[in-house]
Amino acid sequence: MNLTLNVWRQNGAGDKGRMEQYQAKNVSPDSSFLEMLDEVNEELIREGKEPIAFDHDCREGICGMCSQVINGKPHGGQDRTTVCQLHMRSFKDGDAIFIEPWRAKAFPVLRDLAVDRNALDRIMEAGGYTSCHTGGVADGNALLIGKPEADYAMDAAECIGCGACVAGCLNSSAMLFTSAKVAQLATLPQGKVEAAKRVKSMTAELKAQGFGNCTNHYECQASCPKGIDVKFIATLNREYIKALVK
Repeated sequence: MNLTLNVWRQNGAGDKGRMEQYQAKNVSPDSSFLEMLDEVNEELIREGKEPIAFDHDCREGICGMCSQVINGKPHGGQDRTTVCQLHMRSFKDGDAIFIEPWRAKAFPVLRDLAVDRNALDRIMEAGGYTSCHTGGVADGNALLIGKPEADYAMDAAECIGCGACVAGCLNSSAMLFTSAKVAQLATLPQGKVEAAKRVKSMTAELKAQGFGNCTNHYECQASCPKGIDVKFIATLNREYIKALVK
């Protein structure tokens, strides 16, 4: 396969940035999108040019580091697929592909396709934890949890914090991410003790980091590589209202 890549290049948040065009030649349909970029970078290095900067880590669809908007869709737009799981057989010979970083005020560009997503970490630092003893591990049967509650918490815990929900949202909202973290802990007995404090702290930090508001377009759920459901946003709203009443 021979492809034309239109890649966003930017030397940091202070740079205006621009699109640059590259040719990806003899690409195997069985290679992943990141492997294709690796080959393009190897060719750029051989030519003495600056390689394209992009994030990656596990390359197994677990970490969410491979944050790219491909042809206008976070992670390429395939259902429950990260960029590292996106294969070149999804494209056709001669295709023109547009590759951009996450677009959000809270995610300043570090270089090219790599953005600073520490804003999500700061939301977690604000309350995405339980203040509990971390010594000896308690017996698994010491605290009984019903299956519906356990399943609900596990569904929320699938969030990998990649930021695709922010990139897909018209308002650059991080409500889906925040709601998944709040709902996960608010559902379990260990998290109920600090539930009111947690939801107020995390939503306050959400606003402080410059994320937009949720206006129910559901692009966040459509963009999420783990299929996190917008029902957790309803849980977040309920927890917030309960916290205000308390």
